Amino acid sequence: MAGAHPEAAGSSHTSGTPHGSEAEQPLDSPAAPDEVTGELLELSLGYLYSAALHTAARFGIADHLAGGPRSADELAKAAEVDGPHLYRLLRFLATKGVFREDEEGRFHLTPLAQPLRSDTERSLRDYIMVRGEPVFWQSAAQLHEAVRTGSTAFENVYGLPFYDHLAADPAVGKAFNSSMAAFSETLSNDVVEAVDFSGATSAVDVGGGRGGLLRAILRRNPQMTGTLVDLEPVVAGHVLDTPELTGRWSAQAGDFFASVPSGADVYLLKHVLASWPDEECVRILRTCREAMPAHGRLLVINAMIPAGNDPHPGKTIDVLMMTVLNGKGRTRAEYEALLATAGFSVVRVLDPSPHASIMEAVVAE
Repeated sequence: MAGAHPEAAGSSHTSGTPHGSEAEQPLDSPAAPDEVTGELLELSLGYLYSAALHTAARFGIADHLAGGPRSADELAKAAEVDGPHLYRLLRFLATKGVFREDEEGRFHLTPLAQPLRSDTERSLRDYIMVRGEPVFWQSAAQLHEAVRTGSTAFENVYGLPFYDHLAADPAVGKAFNSSMAAFSETLSNDVVEAVDFSGATSAVDVGGGRGGLLRAILRRNPQMTGTLVDLEPVVAGHVLDTPELTGRWSAQAGDFFASVPSGADVYLLKHVLASWPDEECVRILRTCREAMPAHGRLLVINAMIPAGNDPHPGKTIDVLMMTVLNGKGRTRAEYEALLATAGFSVVRVLDPSPHASIMEAVVAE
């Protein structure tokens, strides 16, 4: 899962009173006090950008702009909303480059707004829509309690684990699965281009959602067959049934804590391990290890948290995990430790995207 992360100054600066003064303090930024105050206040209101994005996605504003620039009143009529309020919303989003207002008061699509369209190849509209639903907002509002107690905010609010809630509410579950498919679609091609599958004839996508990654792999590698494994309500909406893949795929409902299909050349765990605490991650990895032949490869695909203070999707996802799931983002060393505990050796790490580092592992000798 991915969300917007705040931008921060990357430079470091040290200043203070003359050396030896009791009041000497290093400062991390040379910004003037007014600038610091303004930036901090902006960060404190960051949730308004999330709400504005969700609103623009809900009313299909980007779709209404696909044919060219339009005024707020024209957009409001098309979307059946209030014109003055919509204008204020779009003016606000334009400050971050989401839409652009011209001198005549018309709004334009921008590169940052294009993924809000529902008809683009890399649409993120479903993802933005779901992240504006109460299951995320209400959980985020209780982040302080999660930090105080070491618990999961979602479970404190709803009284049960996130995935159990999705299973009990099919409408929310369907929307969430669609949103994850939309997010994953933007990364699947990056993964396929980075990994050489030429020596493989079969793959198992473990916890693979609707199968977007597996579909991309099979399209690029006609010598391969593949099996998608996930919970029954998830695989029911798979995207593998296309003419070009006829006879080369299967979709199985299953529990990756219990078993996965055996004997494949490649096993995939894309954006799975970040959703679980260490103990459950080791269980998932050991299930894969038991199913893998001696020559098999395991690909663990997740954002990996780098050192330093710069913004990174892995850091954002890590805080999201604190709010909705009992998982966490991890560093490369932490993923390597999990794999070693489960009986794997890491042979290489690829970084095609900040959202999707690829750790390739084999069964340890």
